[in-house]
Amino acid sequence: MKHVSIKEAKNRLPALVREVENGEHVVITRNGEPVAEVVPHKRRGGINWEGMRKWKEERGIGRVVTWIADDFDDPLPEDFLITPQL
Repeated sequence: MKHVSIKEAKNRLPALVREVENGEHVVITRNGEPVAEVVPHKRRGGINWEGMRKWKEERGIGRVVTWIADDFDDPLPEDFLITPQL
């Protein structure tokens, strides 16, 4: 982990960014005290399937959806939206 002052970071930003792209962590200091850390960007996105599997396992859940009716996606009856549902 490399430590650089704010002034040095300002003057050498492109070089520091190249170092970070290569996996280096850079700590920026003010008066010798760390104030910021520049680290490689971590891409995020998608579904964490392994995390979901562990979560379900911890709670004893085998399947989230166990059954779907055959008429699940059929159109609703015409009067459904105008009839009060209790």
